[in-house]
Amino acid sequence: MILNTEKFTKEFLKSFLKLIIAGVFIGVLKKYDELIACILILKIIHNIYIEIVLPKQNKNWLLLIGMLLTGFGGIVGETWGVANGYWEYHVVTKAIPLWVPFAWMLAFHFLYKLERNLIPLLEDQTQKNKIILAIILALILPAFGEIVTIYLGVWTYYWPYQILGVPLYAFLCLLFVHMLVYVILHFICKKYKINDIVYH
Repeated sequence: MILNTEKFTKEFLKSFLKLIIAGVFIGVLKKYDELIACILILKIIHNIYIEIVLPKQNKNWLLLIGMLLTGFGGIVGETWGVANGYWEYHVVTKAIPLWVPFAWMLAFHFLYKLERNLIPLLEDQTQKNKIILAIILALILPAFGEIVTIYLGVWTYYWPYQILGVPLYAFLCLLFVHMLVYVILHFICKKYKINDIVYH
C-alpha cells in the first residue's frame, strides 16, 4: 500500500516532532495569551503568503477556506465545551484563550500539508484510501498535540474515559471537525473542478 515506507515514516515522525515543539511552545508561554495569539497569526499570514500570495499560478485558496472553516468550527466547539464544563483552560483570565481559533486554523494547515506529502507515497491513491489516511491522521495527531499541552498545564478535560488526559469524546470531536471540513472541501473541488491531491 505504501510505495516508500522510509519516506512515509520520516514524514510521520517529523509531524510528531512539530507537534511536540508546538505543544511545548504553548505550554511554556501559556500565561502570555496575547503573545501566543500574535505569533500564531504571523504563522498564518506566512502560510497564506507562501501558498496564495507568492505563486503566480495555482494559488491554493482551499488552504484559506479550510483554515477559516476549521477556525470557525473549532471556536464553536470550544465555546460549547467550556460553557458546559467539559474542559477548562488554566492560568488565563478568559474562558477561552485568544490563541485558540488560530491554533485550530494551523491544525488544519498542519494536517492538510501532511496529507499532501503522504498521498503521493500511497500505491493506490483512490478517494477511499485518502479518506482512510485522513481519518487515521485526524485521530492520532491532534490528540497527541493535546497530550503535550495538557501535561504542561494548559487545560484539563473533565470528560471520562481518558487516554493520557484526552477523553474518547475529544478524539471523536477532533475527527468530526476535520472530516466535516474534508467533506466540504471535497465537494468544492468536485463542483469547481479543482484538482487538489488531498480533496479531489
